[in-house]
Amino acid sequence: MAPGYIPIVSDAMRVPRLAARIAVLDPEGAIFLQLHDDVEIGLHWVIPGGGLEDGEDELTGALREVVEETSWTDIQTGPALWRWEHDYTRAGVPTRQSEVIFQGAGPRREPIGDLAASYALDGIMTCRWWTPDELDHCPQPLWPPRLAELLADLRTDGPPPTPIDLGYVPNVLPGTA
Repeated sequence: MAPGYIPIVSDAMRVPRLAARIAVLDPEGAIFLQLHDDVEIGLHWVIPGGGLEDGEDELTGALREVVEETSWTDIQTGPALWRWEHDYTRAGVPTRQSEVIFQGAGPRREPIGDLAASYALDGIMTCRWWTPDELDHCPQPLWPPRLAELLADLRTDGPPPTPIDLGYVPNVLPGTA
């Protein structure tokens, strides 16, 4: 077991879940993130998106989730960038989530309308845009881990020819990774 691993529940007790997200970047390279609080890892910033509905393809699910969480209907999507798997507790249920993250572009703006009910349902505490420099100094964990590095590579090299598999990332206590 890795140092700092938080064995809240056994791996066999976790419910599998498929999810998709869109890394929405503004023209200057800032990324839009949402702050969540999870019983297993605490506060963390995450790219908008969420679970796929039955029969839904990844990009359709990612776009639906972004609309539900921001009311933005004009995000320009690009290719799938990264895949990863992680654990968390969703509505009290230990979950192992496999997700894909797509590239997206849009203007820098705030979510539209009253999204309080949606945020409460999804556990979104707040949201904000992060510049590359701010992201390098974020005090809370980022999902996926190494997000600042992955975005720097994206700015330098463009999207990968196929999604980069980040693998399974176990939960660690803050400050032990």
